Amino acid sequence: MPRHDASELAIRLGREAEAVCRHYLSSGHRAGRYWLVGDVQNNPGRSMFVRLTGPVSGKGAAGKWTDMATGEHGDLLDVIQETLGLVDFKDVAEEARRFLALPHPEPEKTRTPTANTSSVASGSPEASRRLFAMAQPISGTLAEIYLSRRSITSLSHTAALRFHPRCYYRPDEHSPTEIRPALVAAVTDLAGHQTGAHRTWLAPDGSGKAAVETPRRAMGDLLGHGVRFGAAGVVLAAGEGIETVLSPRQVLPHMPMLAALSAAHLAAVLFPPSLRRLYVLRDRDPAGNGARDSLVARATSLGIEAISLTPHEGDFNDDLRWRGVDALRAALKDQLHPEDARRFMER
Repeated sequence: MPRHDASELAIRLGREAEAVCRHYLSSGHRAGRYWLVGDVQNNPGRSMFVRLTGPVSGKGAAGKWTDMATGEHGDLLDVIQETLGLVDFKDVAEEARRFLALPHPEPEKTRTPTANTSSVASGSPEASRRLFAMAQPISGTLAEIYLSRRSITSLSHTAALRFHPRCYYRPDEHSPTEIRPALVAAVTDLAGHQTGAHRTWLAPDGSGKAAVETPRRAMGDLLGHGVRFGAAGVVLAAGEGIETVLSPRQVLPHMPMLAALSAAHLAAVLFPPSLRRLYVLRDRDPAGNGARDSLVARATSLGIEAISLTPHEGDFNDDLRWRGVDALRAALKDQLHPEDARRFMER
């Protein structure tokens, strides 16, 4: 196939990026402006992200994807080829043309919004701001119970977390909307402006996450941003999940930290101009390794000292729950720069 024909097909698929992902990457789900899935073969997971919006071509184009676990990247023609196991590219092109000829449902951002977001587009940054504004401080709520069940009891500088007792949850586009309690986190940019939100739906008694297929979902503009605990100065610690980041804060309550919400987003975190030392709170899995390597390489290239902090178990919340706060304190002290251990570690 001539190069320009392939490029034109990729652009056309990019204009229907969400529909392509729903069809060929059905194991994943939308998170703000991205589709998250395990890999280009459509396995479950969160290490691969596909851009659902962006320019028609070039850097950041809609339909471009990256797998943080493997470093692979490509466009939606590659997705079609890999998910269907096609070898000859003319078959890929034929399948792409067949798909583009089909009628497709409107993407989520143009659907009628729910009452949680009033008249603004569902999943937009404005909808995330309204959702967070409708939530309440977590003290004395199911959200506080949920975190305490995960051994997270010190909640200083956690204004980015709130509780919504009646947060909308929709299992899929064909199911009715449900109302469930949720931990709601504000995603902010370097200037502190809210660009998105993350929801963790909870069990009715706060004992754990809700018994639903996807109890965690994000909305809004996430890439480069995160859930922030404390204002970053010369030092920042960054990790994937909220609980993963809150766990080291049980012994480092004054160290600024950021939860990027996924391995893909961790690798793309933007650095404040004042940053001189970055701690990467890695998860022990392939996606976590890939995110750590990418983030460390980016930081180092900018003259920022990057230090990887490694848990003994799968992540730092596992360490906190299974090994205890004293063991976590000792393990972190051995990995921190001595100056930061003296400055930030709670005695």
